[in-house]
Amino acid sequence: MTLTSPVSLTEIPQNNLYRKGDVFVLFGELFGRGYVTGLLDQAKKAGMEIIGITVGRRDENNKLRPLTDEELAQAEANLGGRIINIPAMAGFDLDAPEGEKTPTDLLSSLTLENWETEKLDWAHIEKCRQVGVERFQKAVADIMAELEGMIADGKNVHFAHTMAGGIPKAKVFLVLANRIYKGRGARHMSSQVLLDSDLGKLILQNFDEVSANTFRHLIEGSAAIRARIEKSGGQVRYSAYGYHGTGILIGDEYRWQTYTNYTQGYAKMKLEAIAEEAFASGIKATVFNCPEIRTNSSDVFAGIELPLLPLLKALKKENGGARAEKVWADCQNLLVEGATIDDVLQKIADFQASDVMIPFYDFNKWPMPNSQGQSDITIGTSQEIAQMHKDGKALISDYLSVLVVEATGALIFGEVADPSAPVLWLNHDMVARQINSAG
Repeated sequence: MTLTSPVSLTEIPQNNLYRKGDVFVLFGELFGRGYVTGLLDQAKKAGMEIIGITVGRRDENNKLRPLTDEELAQAEANLGGRIINIPAMAGFDLDAPEGEKTPTDLLSSLTLENWETEKLDWAHIEKCRQVGVERFQKAVADIMAELEGMIADGKNVHFAHTMAGGIPKAKVFLVLANRIYKGRGARHMSSQVLLDSDLGKLILQNFDEVSANTFRHLIEGSAAIRARIEKSGGQVRYSAYGYHGTGILIGDEYRWQTYTNYTQGYAKMKLEAIAEEAFASGIKATVFNCPEIRTNSSDVFAGIELPLLPLLKALKKENGGARAEKVWADCQNLLVEGATIDDVLQKIADFQASDVMIPFYDFNKWPMPNSQGQSDITIGTSQEIAQMHKDGKALISDYLSVLVVEATGALIFGEVADPSAPVLWLNHDMVARQINSAG
């Protein structure tokens, strides 16, 4: 099944499954300001027991190791639950058969002069990929063996998959990423040029392993737990985070749009396909495509925050009352004297309606490569709006990101109890309704 249009959540769901003593398993380590914090808060409010895992850490020789006692204590305090200390680092960029070069080692010879034409040894990379996959599958098996003894019969279990990313540590890529995601004018670089190179193909393969295939390993690896729980009267659910554009107010209607170029988009579509396959076989696994927000990992993408700002309009449109007014007032206070929210929204409206951006509102062409004009207008608009703020570290997009995390956490937690589809879009209408209702 290939999705030809987004399947949107249309009602605010209510949790009618999870209760005190049920188990929430975070499949991916909790770092910084990320999307899963909203879902985690809902699980804690419901009285669920929280169990997490770790991706582990690399030693000075790049060997993967568990957390030290000090690191584990800190990670458990951060999570608010217990952590199974078996390193489950996804991806294969630092894996290789014993004594051989890793894919990252192979990239060390790439320079700004030769990266486009340099060819990689794909037979060797495939061997490295196999090593990485086997290592990860073994880690999942060991984690599940430990988890078996932590989950009693009859409990409901929620596995929340949060693994994403997979950019190999290659010096040359940092320069290229700056040009693709932040470059204007002469510094602009085409994302397609990267994807057509061997470096780009390796990055896409690693994205697949980290963002998508780990969901399959989780679903397959937990089959025995799932069977036991379901046999004893409990239910098992799986959620994952997608990003495949979302519906926001463009003019007076909610329309699908996206950030360009979202290089990880191919892996996110693979993630969706894994959920569809599981759902078709009776396993309740759902990918939730959430609005893009500012996080530690998304900050590399200049302009990714622009689609967040029309949420202010949605808050007023969706039965906006005191909560919507407070959000507007709080956001107005972040702007310099003489600048208004309406000024900000006008800049967004001009950006959305530009001839350069309109071709990018085609769901079936996602993920499209960037273009010179699109990069210039996106990055330029982002910078202009940032300059309208009193403090570059306290932006309206930061404020709204926190609200979106809370709202999507509640929407996902309610919907996952009885999910209506394997892939769902959480558009600004539902997010705004949830924010207003929580006020």
